Amino acid sequence: MDIFSILTQILGFIGVLFFLISYQVKSNRKLFLMQTLGCLTFCIQFALFGAFSGCLSLIINMVRNTMLMKYETAKVVRWKGWVFIFSALCIVSAIFTWDGIISLLPLIGTILTTAACWTNNARKIRLANLCVNSPCMLIYDIFIHSWGGVLNESITIVSIIISIFRFGWSNLDGTEVTRSKNKLK
Repeated sequence: MDIFSILTQILGFIGVLFFLISYQVKSNRKLFLMQTLGCLTFCIQFALFGAFSGCLSLIINMVRNTMLMKYETAKVVRWKGWVFIFSALCIVSAIFTWDGIISLLPLIGTILTTAACWTNNARKIRLANLCVNSPCMLIYDIFIHSWGGVLNESITIVSIIISIFRFGWSNLDGTEVTRSKNKLK
């Protein structure tokens, strides 16, 4: 393995750290921030691997997550039409970066996770990542040989399960604002 390959793999392991942190915060805003940083790191790694379907899906995820950090304060972000716009962008990016059936994995994961994110419901977001996005990306990472990605998705699955036990399944239901109001009662 040459130095370029080693450095590219190390980049993936840096991305793992951001995703580890993301599921151990209770705030959706902080979750989206940590995931955006993780997506950026893996986006660079995927580009270096020539895995452009995954790379473009991650760019879409970064834009989506950046917008979602303003979900509570910016009315325009809460518009449900964004789900369709981001889904269309995913489909177009998959068409232009088509590399066989493997290109469907980032597409499926991103579209379903985007739909869950626009509910602003921590339970639905974690469930979409646990059952769809992480398994899709785990397979994609194996295919492109992103060992940091493989580790990341494996840890993410375990981390989501830990967060469910840590915060309680019922405490993750509803929006962040609803949960905050319930604490004040």
